[in-house]
Amino acid sequence: MYIAGGEMTAYNAPDTSKLLFDREMTQYFRKLFAAAGPLCALGIAYLGVQPGARADGIPDVQRVMLTSPEASLPAIDHLVVRKGERKLFLMHGETIVRSYKVALGLNPVGQKERAGDSRTPEGQYRLIRRNPRSDYFLSMQVSYPNDLDVKRARRNHWDTGGSIMIHGLPNQLKHTPMYYERSDWTDGCIAVTNADMVEIWLLTPDNAPIEILP
Repeated sequence: MYIAGGEMTAYNAPDTSKLLFDREMTQYFRKLFAAAGPLCALGIAYLGVQPGARADGIPDVQRVMLTSPEASLPAIDHLVVRKGERKLFLMHGETIVRSYKVALGLNPVGQKERAGDSRTPEGQYRLIRRNPRSDYFLSMQVSYPNDLDVKRARRNHWDTGGSIMIHGLPNQLKHTPMYYERSDWTDGCIAVTNADMVEIWLLTPDNAPIEILP
């Protein structure tokens, strides 16, 4: 993920460090979203405190300001995934607001055609549902199959499959963190680190369009 200004944070740390951060923070964020789902839908507010001077020299709190994390960012109006680049972009018009590295299905090249092919779909979809209690760290469902996917599958007498998500790491890791960092490992979903998933969850509006390109 790109963060302007070059400041080192948990979000733009080296990938191995980010994965270790993900493992430590997963339980914290899962409890946060489970307990405060409606609040998270509106955005988590950050607390800014401005100290003042007192006669005894101890700083005093003069004012509290609440600022949403996306207040300084353009509103996200759609998402784009470029499979060949392994990138997911949060977009405002033609402007890239955020960029994230992704992992794809185990068979990443080509259009998803049927259940069990381990491919990530290609086409025009929407993000139709959020699940803070999935088997992965947060998930947002892609509206696969679309009409073209259904027609293609029926023509070939195939089951389209479904349950394509954008999600974080599995709640129960079956491999080393390096495996998830370096591999395409999903059944066809689009996977990001847990830290990136938190930001995508907060910045992306409900029912947002998503275009998945080869």
